Amino acid sequence: MALTRYYTATTLDGFIADPSNSLDWLFTRQQDRDGPLNYGEFSAGVGALAMGSTTYEWILDHELAGRDPAEWKWPYDIPCWVFTHRRLPVVPNAAVEFTSRDVPAVHRELVSAAGSRNVWIVGGGDLAGQFADAGLLDEVIVYVAPVTLGAGAPLLPRRIELRLEETARNGDFVCARFSVVRPPS
Repeated sequence: MALTRYYTATTLDGFIADPSNSLDWLFTRQQDRDGPLNYGEFSAGVGALAMGSTTYEWILDHELAGRDPAEWKWPYDIPCWVFTHRRLPVVPNAAVEFTSRDVPAVHRELVSAAGSRNVWIVGGGDLAGQFADAGLLDEVIVYVAPVTLGAGAPLLPRRIELRLEETARNGDFVCARFSVVRPPS
């Protein structure tokens, strides 16, 4: 059965980006690309993506910046839904749909597009929380870096009950996989 997963990295004090939406803290850390809970294995099982507008804009600013928009190449070859209420630049020929619809309606499309593969909530934490609020988030997989920021974009800006399923060390990171505990019906 396909899962809806939030896979991300966080600082020890629970921020996925600094107050300027920078991830500089993340790229200074060592990790084993073939180690536990690694991105390659995770992404191979993903069939559809969901992300917020800040995450989308970060990709544009850091992966495509300085190039003519006609030369932009979207880094994912699977369907992606970007949750936004604003008009954002479009990456030519990318399987990206912009939406302001509610999470349950879009989740049905994500699951359908993913087929037998998983849905990845790329970021941010508020979007992952919206999926959890709707009872549609199955797992949280997080790399915890040995750094604190003191402020920024929170990993999950709301209460979500989780059950620890797996832990490991990968380079500088403590990695953990949690299942989301759903309240009794």
